[in-house]
Amino acid sequence: MEASSLDQRVQRVRQFNRFITREIGALQEGLVHSSFSLTEVRVMYELAHRKDLTAAELTKELGLDPGYLSRILSKLEQLGLIGKDRSEKDGRRMILQLTEQGEKAYAPLNRRSNEEVEGMLADLGETEQARLLKAMQTIEELLAKDYKYAQPFILRSLEPGDIGMIIHMHGRFYSREYGWDERFEASVSQIAAQFLQNFNPNKERCWIAEMGGEIIGSIMVVQDNEEAARIRLLLVDPKARGMGLGTKLVEEALSFAKRTGYREMILWTNHVLTEARSIYRKLGFERIAEEKHNSFGPELIGETWRKPL
Repeated sequence: MEASSLDQRVQRVRQFNRFITREIGALQEGLVHSSFSLTEVRVMYELAHRKDLTAAELTKELGLDPGYLSRILSKLEQLGLIGKDRSEKDGRRMILQLTEQGEKAYAPLNRRSNEEVEGMLADLGETEQARLLKAMQTIEELLAKDYKYAQPFILRSLEPGDIGMIIHMHGRFYSREYGWDERFEASVSQIAAQFLQNFNPNKERCWIAEMGGEIIGSIMVVQDNEEAARIRLLLVDPKARGMGLGTKLVEEALSFAKRTGYREMILWTNHVLTEARSIYRKLGFERIAEEKHNSFGPELIGETWRKPL
């Protein structure tokens, strides 16, 4: 295929995308004259029409960035539109569902969407409607593959029981991988306890990475001072390596810190944690200090890293 021909086809597809997004009202600030975005309404649609749906399954189904979906779910939960219940069949799975308030909010959105499509079809004759539906079917058949950008994990906010699991995972992982003793687990316990006891919801956050209902990672952002935030307890389970999860967790932490108004991000790590240090370096952190210590058993070099926001 010639380059010019390929470029023409690319531009034709983009032209169609611009047309259809305008036609269905996706460019409006709120979908179907509401205060909700297209994605928010789609999430409510899925929860209204499917049972036993988890955040991980919703991420894959919609092909969304896990952090983006996590923020949408948090917003809808804060509005009282969705809730979470632990699965009766599998206690590790948190099932999403519309609340009674959510069902009331979604019903008029669904009705108005149907009315808008009915109005569009009413302008076409039977033959034209058949052509349109056939064309839609063809597009769907050609493009309906696994979502290229869907990730197998989701990021969610902290839930009861998560802190205990974070401490357990850190103690087990660092003992097995690096030979760190019980003093490290005690340090993690202290950090986690301080986070819960002094939690400032406007300036601090904890994310849990989940895959198939199982916790596979974590990260915290805590307030160091008015200008600086600090990353704590970054962890990626070995079974989740190679998925970009560590990078995603740090990116989510940085994004939150920027939105919150911090001027810099600080963290403390150790020289043996090469994968984590590689992520920090890739995302623009600089090592500003180091010191030898044996706080967890083996001889280590503790490092302080910093990134302006």
